[in-house]
Amino acid sequence: MLSLYVPHLILAGLIGIHSKIVTVSKASVKAGGSISIPCLYELGDKNHVKYLCKGNTWHTCSYAVTTNQPYNSGKFSIYDDINQRTFIVKMNDLTDDGGSYWCAVEKGFWDVKQHFELSVTTGMPSLYVDHQEIIAFEGRSVTVRCHCKDPKITQWCRLGGTCVSDQTGSIDGTTVTINDSVPNGFTVTLMELKTESSGWYWCNNGDFQMPVHVTVHESTTTTTTTLPNTANLTGRLPTTQHSSLLTNAEPHTAQPTNSTINRAGGENLQDEHKSSTIVTILSTTLVLLLLVVPAAFFGWRMMIKDKTKLEGSDITVNNLPKESVTYSTIVIKDSVRQLTEPVDGSVIYSTVKHNKC
Repeated sequence: MLSLYVPHLILAGLIGIHSKIVTVSKASVKAGGSISIPCLYELGDKNHVKYLCKGNTWHTCSYAVTTNQPYNSGKFSIYDDINQRTFIVKMNDLTDDGGSYWCAVEKGFWDVKQHFELSVTTGMPSLYVDHQEIIAFEGRSVTVRCHCKDPKITQWCRLGGTCVSDQTGSIDGTTVTINDSVPNGFTVTLMELKTESSGWYWCNNGDFQMPVHVTVHESTTTTTTTLPNTANLTGRLPTTQHSSLLTNAEPHTAQPTNSTINRAGGENLQDEHKSSTIVTILSTTLVLLLLVVPAAFFGWRMMIKDKTKLEGSDITVNNLPKESVTYSTIVIKDSVRQLTEPVDGSVIYSTVKHNKC
């Protein structure tokens, strides 16, 4: 009966020998802090269960967290990024949790595993960074500071890839420069970033490694066009500004581009404005003329009519009684009119005679 399992055991052993997991060898964290540990696995293992095991030896270690149960009392969590073939173990609020751990993949009879040590210190960790998660943008650069005291070596490595130990090097087409002249550590600058540069890296000072995850986004550009208003139609031209996302904290100053309105276009707008003004003036004048001229003509006609009535009117005394009418003659002599006023207030009908000298 046992002979039936022998081929399976041999096959599982061969698969386990050729499969491997890549992770850090030793990491350090301050008590009360947290740390993320990436574990890179083979392409054929992406559908298998991954887990973290704690213990000095493989045979005596116990499960801390698995992808079947990704959370364990808030202390440990695990996430499987199958696109990057990496599962990440997050350890939170660490106190007396230092010791030996194992990144592992369930393979049936022969699990794939990789050991690493975790050091939890009361003081500053032996090697640490300000942020394990960094966001950058395509075509730009980003700098990571690795804090440590008297590093034996200064090295920047990609998980499952190559390392740069000299001051200048390259990893997968990304330029890497290392500056070890800074106090209490060294800095690593990644230049000419590409989206393919995204992934897990680590600082290495010889004894410890500190993982850093870099995410490179595509550069995005927003175009804003300012149109002229009625106050600047006399020659001010609109400008188009481009704003790009940057990796540093300094505000980006938008630069003008060649997208402008030519001078002829501005002059045409000005001519149209003048033509509109002239048409408005002419229309107003015409309306005033149409109102004033008829009114003046009507007034003139009324004056002529009143004058004609006055000249053609006679004083009629036929209806008056004869006894109430007094006839008198006004004699103008030497330009002086002489007339005797009636006493009883009756109507005087008079004739005027001019006495020639």
